[in-house]
Amino acid sequence: MSDIVNYAKRELELLGKDDDGLQERMNQQILDIVATFAEQSHTGFTAEYALTILERLLRWKPILPLTGEKSEWGTEASKNQNNRCYSVFRGENGIATDGDEFIVSDDGGITWYSTNKIPLAPITFPYTPPVHPKKIYIEYTEDVRPGYTSDKFDIITDDPERIKALYERKKAEFDENH
Repeated sequence: MSDIVNYAKRELELLGKDDDGLQERMNQQILDIVATFAEQSHTGFTAEYALTILERLLRWKPILPLTGEKSEWGTEASKNQNNRCYSVFRGENGIATDGDEFIVSDDGGITWYSTNKIPLAPITFPYTPPVHPKKIYIEYTEDVRPGYTSDKFDIITDDPERIKALYERKKAEFDENH
């Protein structure tokens, strides 16, 4: 067994087991992928290249930039959706946006979600969708019940102290209720 497979096996074992065996099945499937990758004898350069392409494909992101040409846009059912990147849509005004542009946390980074409360930026083509969305931290400026959202918030992404305080407050609230 190769060094990378042994390493992966040790790391995956740290995850432990669960009652229904799902973790064990996932671990085996991941080990199978690692073993296949190891058998291909990649060097540093080819490994990085393969991983970059593979991650884009597994996340349903195009390898080459979107062009915005007519041939890239949808089917009869979804004519305004880009057929190379499912998260890119074109509005009736012809302006395209990427629904995966960002994700939001209102609890200091404990959980993340998508929202339409923050407007998406228009796309200019050629456009390469990012593999990972931009993370935006928000803090509500009014009391919001757990599980609910509000239209009144501050964007605090550039304020690490506020993010940390929000995280600690929300973590304490969670621990108190569980």
